[in-house]
Amino acid sequence: MTGWDDHIAEPLLTAPGDTDGQRIDKASKGLAMGGAALPLLALAACGGGGGGGTSTATPAGSSTPSTPVVVVTPPPTATEASRFLAQATMGATRGLIDAVVSRGYDGWLTDQFGMARATSHYDWLVANDYVKESDRFMVNGYDATLWRQMIVEPDQLRQRVGMALFDIFVVSIDGVTRSWRAISTGSYVDILLDNAFGNYRELMGAVTTSFAMASYLTYFENRKANPTTGTQPDENYARELMQLFTIGLYQLNMDGSLKMNGGQPIETYGQADVSGLARVFTGLIQPNAEDLPPRYRQPLVVNAGMNETGASSFLGTTVSGGGMAAINSALDTIFAHPNVPPFVSKQLIQRLVTSNPSPAYINRVATKFADNGQGVRGDMKAVIRAILLDSEARTLPASGAVGKLREPVIRFTNWARAFGATSPSNAWAIGDTNAATRLSQTKGRSPSVFNFYRPGYTPTGTSLASSGLVAPEFQITNEQTVIGYVNFMYGVIANGIGDVKADYTNILTLAADSKALVDEINLVLAAGQLSSATQAAIRNAVDSVSATATGGPINRVGIAILLTMASPDYLNLR
Repeated sequence: MTGWDDHIAEPLLTAPGDTDGQRIDKASKGLAMGGAALPLLALAACGGGGGGGTSTATPAGSSTPSTPVVVVTPPPTATEASRFLAQATMGATRGLIDAVVSRGYDGWLTDQFGMARATSHYDWLVANDYVKESDRFMVNGYDATLWRQMIVEPDQLRQRVGMALFDIFVVSIDGVTRSWRAISTGSYVDILLDNAFGNYRELMGAVTTSFAMASYLTYFENRKANPTTGTQPDENYARELMQLFTIGLYQLNMDGSLKMNGGQPIETYGQADVSGLARVFTGLIQPNAEDLPPRYRQPLVVNAGMNETGASSFLGTTVSGGGMAAINSALDTIFAHPNVPPFVSKQLIQRLVTSNPSPAYINRVATKFADNGQGVRGDMKAVIRAILLDSEARTLPASGAVGKLREPVIRFTNWARAFGATSPSNAWAIGDTNAATRLSQTKGRSPSVFNFYRPGYTPTGTSLASSGLVAPEFQITNEQTVIGYVNFMYGVIANGIGDVKADYTNILTLAADSKALVDEINLVLAAGQLSSATQAAIRNAVDSVSATATGGPINRVGIAILLTMASPDYLNLR
């Protein structure tokens, strides 16, 4: 944002070592633009991990009716459309808001389901020459292709659902070995995106035969037991397939509640099940020996010499004979487990709509997962519709706990999409944003298979914990990361990052009218959720800068965007 930095002499926020008084004082000075100090709204969001923080849904045990309620009429307002897009995309735009108002929720979903991908990550990496010999052992291009697709591709529902699946079927490029890591991990993300609207069972199969997943969870070239040496098959994938991707640790009712026996939850599997299932996932290798990029997107095949062909028992069933037939039989058995619908449905609801869906909401979505109405289990389109069109997703209560903390990556893509960010060079050099001085998160760079945050995480010592509620995204939220986020976004809003810059042409036409300016930003970025008090505070800050001063319009726009994105009203998507 040309001219904004000319008014800033100090960093926006200061180091966590300062006292609160020093921090607020320095922050006020750092936020001074055009000679006026702005109120600091961000610190309210970091108070000890969220005591008054994330908006959440009704806790377990509520009496929410279980009758499905699908809201498709009357046509949504612009504010309602923006809130829907905050759940269904990587960020609303004026054009998408208008499209949802025109087409309605169901019509827009139908349009998105029918939209083909513009390009795959693999094809983009190849087309942009990230397959040079010098890239063989590097990760060049990987972050760029993920950021580019999330920000500019029109298949936004697919992008959002694909990233939600990425939070479940975690692979981190930092844990993928061998050559062509960007190619193999980019191709893995292609699997998630290509199957986002397909069937969950097909997704399970595609993930299982992905080189990136096999490398990450160490079952690539996994060998059958050797009685002579005493070695056993690697158990990583067998364990995580059950624990994280499909059934979880404990048996569930369809509404996500635990099945109990003698006051204790009933385990879904034991060590013997893990060991038995691990025997099935032996012998998976790449289909050819030519170490070139195409090899890393091809499904793995079974090497008979490494593969266990004897009986393998787990989850009350036995498969034998080895090969892909045994793998498919094992996946079918897991897919048929009664835990899969509620376990997967709840996590997808958490990623898209609310951290604490009611048991009735989970039940309605899980029922669609189990049977889409035509006898099909695992139909992702039916599940996505059920999640996004449910009454708990579409109706905003006047009071009560609802919603979720926006994850940092989506906050960034909200800004980029709302204001038409582009990369003229096509480099998309945003890079790894995991550092606490940036976003503390980057898609595809999770520190472990458990993602950046776990679905059951609750910040200790908070009202959320005492209320029995969870707030997953708060696992990466603390005073330091909030400060890092606001500082990072300050620089990005002002100057872009690399050659990735926003186009503020349209919003600048509203710069002289603080009410119109804040109203538009509130609609597109915050889904109309800024309180009257927050709007008034932002307008006062905007009006402290003259619209006729040199750099005045661009500074007024920058102030309005930054303070919106730093406010708890924005951070907590209701």
